[in-house]
Amino acid sequence: MSPAAARSWVVPLAWTAVLLDGFDLVVLGTVLPALLRDHVWGLTPGTASVISTVGLIGMTIGALAIGTITDVIGRRKALIIAVTAFSAFTALCAISPSAFVFGLLRFLAGLGLGGCLPTAIALVTEYARKGKGGSATTTVMTGYHVGAVLTALLGIWLIQPLGWRAMFVAGALPALVLVPLMIKYLPESESFERARETQEKSATEVVGGLFRGGLLRATIAFWVTSFMGLLLVYGLNTWLPEIMRQAGYPLGAALGLLLTLNLGGVVGLLVAGRVADKVGVRPAVIFWFLGAAVFLALLSVKLPAVGLYVAVFLTGGFVFSAQVLVYAYIGKTYPDVMRATGIGWAAGVGRVGAICGPILGGALLSAGIAYPWGFYAFAGVGALGAAAVTGVRAGRSRENVSATPVP
Repeated sequence: MSPAAARSWVVPLAWTAVLLDGFDLVVLGTVLPALLRDHVWGLTPGTASVISTVGLIGMTIGALAIGTITDVIGRRKALIIAVTAFSAFTALCAISPSAFVFGLLRFLAGLGLGGCLPTAIALVTEYARKGKGGSATTTVMTGYHVGAVLTALLGIWLIQPLGWRAMFVAGALPALVLVPLMIKYLPESESFERARETQEKSATEVVGGLFRGGLLRATIAFWVTSFMGLLLVYGLNTWLPEIMRQAGYPLGAALGLLLTLNLGGVVGLLVAGRVADKVGVRPAVIFWFLGAAVFLALLSVKLPAVGLYVAVFLTGGFVFSAQVLVYAYIGKTYPDVMRATGIGWAAGVGRVGAICGPILGGALLSAGIAYPWGFYAFAGVGALGAAAVTGVRAGRSRENVSATPVP
């Protein structure tokens, strides 16, 4: 297969892998009402929360570990392993005999799923046309939101006639097509091949490189920013409907606002990537986090119906795109030999924010102050994300550090 033909497969295959990440974002929330209603395994809301957290912990460990393994064994092999593992354990969720086994399988699936994102972005960044790294990354990440929307629709179509187990079978089926296509058509990273020819590196050496060669400051800044970004994404996706209900909106309108938030995320991704390609990814990240802060604060104001939906749409456009632009910035900052490690560790630390987001929203709701103070709190998180990313020195990109050795 020619290099041009191989390059043409990278984005669609990576996009489909990221779509599976979007599936996982909402699949548990989709099946939980049925599990709780039918008292499956005697499940309680408390047990369900533990299962949800365990899955996120698995994704955190997966992002930290597989991102590094990717820079040791190669992007292609790591992505195939991640997709295969996630799909296999997701399929096994359909035959879980107990809540404990179900939670364990969600944890194991999270390990594979956590590795999809850093590996896919690392490959896409490398194969993007010169000057198009931002739009390539954000385009691939639209798969995340498409996966979330498709999973919600699948829940409507499948759970009532076939039961909740059908959702996990449906989530695993794409691998039967995707994995063989990846094995046949997905190319290996050219930079990884070049690096392997010159020097083999251990996982310890690759991770250590994140803190040497002038990268320590950038690494810490990316971790803090990613934490803030995913806190916003998961906090809003979990609690926006309930916060809007506290504000006096009916449940139907609150759910419609959640859909509007995610639709804004898809459009925001397409716009953000092109803006980053034109003005540079650093100013784009800062502007997007500040935009998220402004519109989150605006949601604390009672708006007419049309104005509210516009504000929520724009909030989604800034909140979800801000985090993806962080990944694009990481891809431009770290040298080729540690790009997936850099993305993986930032995503892993960010998953801690993903756990804290629902906790923050739940605490504010329990205290009865989610509206309007919840929006002020989330706006503050957005402002902190903008401040943190300024810790990456202006002008630093992988061209500046590509020659930095990893001892």
